[in-house]
Amino acid sequence: MQIEIILNSKKVALDVKNDEFLADTLRKHGVSSVRKGCDTACCGLCTVWIEEKPTLSCATLSIRANGKNITTIEGLQKEAEEFAKVLVAEGADQCGFCSPGFVMTVLAMKRELKNPTEEEIIHYLTGNLCRCTGYLGQLRAIKKYLEVV
Repeated sequence: MQIEIILNSKKVALDVKNDEFLADTLRKHGVSSVRKGCDTACCGLCTVWIEEKPTLSCATLSIRANGKNITTIEGLQKEAEEFAKVLVAEGADQCGFCSPGFVMTVLAMKRELKNPTEEEIIHYLTGNLCRCTGYLGQLRAIKKYLEVV
């Protein structure tokens, strides 16, 4: 079946199977930042925005995205680069495999929460797993990026 989405501000028609997940559809379409790491919808690597809300694309059927705005890190390059610079400055970057999903979640949090507490930041990021860090560097970078003390 065919669906139409607005992918990073561009209207796109995609052929999908009835049981196909959005992460797989986006990968087939060449969106390499969308990754799958757990097959249980709990690692956050596949995070995209659907209608500006962070969503696990590995748990979302492609057909449910029909007619919706989908944003990936490719559509937020300037914002993502700004946050990436802070991550690097804080020594919080590691292998980078989880970075696109993590960055998408942090950028969504910045838009949604005003002056979040450390507890709110941790809660917002609960579904993002990183196998390389102890999260302290990432938390430091997020606070700096959000200018939260």
